[in-house]
Amino acid sequence: MPIVTIQITREGSTPGTSAATAEEKAALIKGVSQLLLDVLNKPLSSTFVVIDEVDTENWGRGGLPVEEFRRLEGPAASR
Repeated sequence: MPIVTIQITREGSTPGTSAATAEEKAALIKGVSQLLLDVLNKPLSSTFVVIDEVDTENWGRGGLPVEEFRRLEGPAASR
């Protein structure tokens, strides 16, 4: 029974959104489950996928909180 945990930032993929949409999460679950079926022959019914959304204040990059890192690096840092 595979258990896959996906960590994503709590930021939307489009301007004005604050988190991944239900449709985006469903696509992640479907895609990861299908990949395990295709590569490891793990049945879809026995694959568990957990999506963990991390608030921006709870992660960092380059030794800094991510918002500060982005301010210092400019537009290139948000990629």
